[in-house]
Amino acid sequence: MAPVIKRIQLIPLLCLLVACADNLLEMTPEPATSVAMVTDLPEAATFTPTPIPRTAVLPANTPLPNTPYPASNTPTTSEQQYLPHVQGESLPYPVPTLPSSATPTAAPTNTPVPTPTPTIDFAAVRQQLQANGQDLSFVKIGFHISGGGNRQGVDSWMRRLDEAGVPFFLKSVDDAGILFEAQQLVQASGVPHTLVYRRSGEGYDVPPYHLPPEQAAELHWQYHRDAFPSELDPSLVWLETINEVDKNQAEWLGQFALKTAELALADGFKWAAFGWASGEPEPEQWQTPAMLEFLRLAANYPDRLAIAIHEYSFLTEDIADQYPYKVGRFQQLYQIVDQHHIPRPTLLITEWGWAYQNVPPVPQAMEHIAWAADLYAPYPQIRGAAIWHLGCCFADIADQTQRLVAPLTEYALGNYFAVPLPPAQALIDVERKRP
Repeated sequence: MAPVIKRIQLIPLLCLLVACADNLLEMTPEPATSVAMVTDLPEAATFTPTPIPRTAVLPANTPLPNTPYPASNTPTTSEQQYLPHVQGESLPYPVPTLPSSATPTAAPTNTPVPTPTPTIDFAAVRQQLQANGQDLSFVKIGFHISGGGNRQGVDSWMRRLDEAGVPFFLKSVDDAGILFEAQQLVQASGVPHTLVYRRSGEGYDVPPYHLPPEQAAELHWQYHRDAFPSELDPSLVWLETINEVDKNQAEWLGQFALKTAELALADGFKWAAFGWASGEPEPEQWQTPAMLEFLRLAANYPDRLAIAIHEYSFLTEDIADQYPYKVGRFQQLYQIVDQHHIPRPTLLITEWGWAYQNVPPVPQAMEHIAWAADLYAPYPQIRGAAIWHLGCCFADIADQTQRLVAPLTEYALGNYFAVPLPPAQALIDVERKRP
């Protein structure tokens, strides 16, 4: 019993530290936080569950700014070296040196792999938490990938999390190979990894708005169903069929989604709808008659129907810029369904990050990832978020993102969150994560 309690007390964030020649900016050490509504685990071996208090909610019909897709070449102004949540004085792995400049290097640069983290006994932790009215939530940040790019270390990330029983989140566009590998892990271990596939290109990315919604759904679904890779199991891999749709077509999209859901369920698929751009849609666009009907349907099939969203900050130096209107906007949807007495639907954050060509330096990026992991942890309906981007194109973002693979692996293996035990659920408290 005592060793398990010790692990629960320390919960180290074993991520990358940077050795600077002249200075090192230190932050006050703090543990990976438990979510609001549940008190942190006590120092003693006796756990005392705390009732979930009523918390503030995002006001209904809050006007939100319209924000475009990330602008290219977003400047990075902050060069501070952040040290995220480190416990203890000694380091369990060698400290690599990164340049102090935020400018990405032109050639592929792979971060030295840290010494493997002593993995937490998550099964024992879950048992302890559940015995005391809480539940275990994992780090739910994963990767977005496509053909090409730089995916060095992804195989190890998948394998090590799978061996530890930690579910990972992986989205792939047009490349079934990496998802087939992940699918084999699911089939062998039973760990419920979340895998998402999308076919891109003309005719695939957005629905034919000029057609009646049901006709458009039938045609568009046939395109995607017929193009779904034969090696992938549709009962294990989510199919995302549309990307960054027109929010001004909300009622049309609701009707389109209802028909597509009907077809997906009949064909044995797991379907993710919409792929909303960051900063979209507006509150009233969730509440058209057909959209509310789709939300009810999705809530009734949480393992078969989901809503795909994107959450970007559009700035490399501040992941919480204009929070909760960009990153954190999912809370608006959950506040709306709560008001309509609809169970919270499954969410897949199929694109997450900063700007479409830039990622912050590793220490700052890991600080942002830790903040977001805690933001998403209280909500079991959020299956995960995919960091943009390890695939091709978009300048050298794949090389920048690849430097996060090793530190994110260690972070996911060394951290967890105590959350409400279902059927209790976290109430929406946007102030909990406001910077």
